[in-house]
Amino acid sequence: MITLLSLAILAVSLANSVHGQTGSDVFSTENAPKVTVVTESPNLVANRGGNLTLPCRLQRSSTFHFGSSGMRVKWTKYSADFTQESDVFVSMGFHKKAYGSFQDRAFLQEADDSDATLIITNVGLDDYGKYKCEVMDGMDDNVVEVTVELQDKGVVFPYYPRLGRYNMNFHNAEKACMDQDAVVASFEQLYDAWQGGLDWCNAGWLNDGSVQYPITKPREPCGGMRAAAGLRTYGRRDKYNHYFDVFCFTGSLRGRFYWLVQADKLNFMEAVQACQDDGAEIAKVGHMYAAWKLQGYDRCDAGWLADGSVRYPISNPRTNCSPTEAAVRMVGFPDKKQKLYGVYCYKAQ
Repeated sequence: MITLLSLAILAVSLANSVHGQTGSDVFSTENAPKVTVVTESPNLVANRGGNLTLPCRLQRSSTFHFGSSGMRVKWTKYSADFTQESDVFVSMGFHKKAYGSFQDRAFLQEADDSDATLIITNVGLDDYGKYKCEVMDGMDDNVVEVTVELQDKGVVFPYYPRLGRYNMNFHNAEKACMDQDAVVASFEQLYDAWQGGLDWCNAGWLNDGSVQYPITKPREPCGGMRAAAGLRTYGRRDKYNHYFDVFCFTGSLRGRFYWLVQADKLNFMEAVQACQDDGAEIAKVGHMYAAWKLQGYDRCDAGWLADGSVRYPISNPRTNCSPTEAAVRMVGFPDKKQKLYGVYCYKAQ
């Protein structure tokens, strides 16, 4: 991959050759390109569904640059473990392009000829993390790193698909969370959930490629009675060849989660259609967890969800409805042809 820094070195070589310097002179101490300094901006916070402004400017050493062809800007986003970067936005002269999920949502502010600030609209859960801005013009270049944090509250929940437990590699896990209106949780998010009382004895992927699980009540099947409460870890695992559950994270709802009142019980396809007939969609697991944890939603009726599971959310424990604790209860993944359940719907704003 050709980076902006390598382009800068090429520009230096071309400029020096015009002045009759030899190749050995180009890399002398006197003519070497300046060292690029990486600066870190203060952390930014953003709300789901809102807009985000990532600041970046070129610090110019002069008003004129020999051989300048216009400012070049490249925005990338780090993976959770900081081992990879994915392209977000590139600008070179008249060529401007946003990549992946940022298409039609990302553009440069361009307040003046040194402004490389990036605007991201309709912020989603997977937009949070660390970004890098590389900007250069002639002999001037600058690198700025910006970290974006979630401002509104969220909830971590364990997840496994119809196939059963320990059936997802890391990439399957990413898709599974996304399908449920969520993203793979970070270590910090799981730690906060553990401090809030989350106790789960099945190991799941986190977004840095590690596999962990939270224990508040030590017991033999979950690391042993003598092990202290905390996050038990399997360490980093092979993202392609190792299989676990996953811990997902979802934020506050931008719509209405509700139980659809029906005279009769429904099979899965009837449940999907019933929500559509009501101008909504069948709710996802992330919708139920967000409504339960962040809105106190409580209903003792088992209902279909989009992944084919049947669950119900209890905020007020009572007999026959999660008598010991507030929780999202799961019936399982029943035969989709069974007419035994109602349905939970979600109507987006």
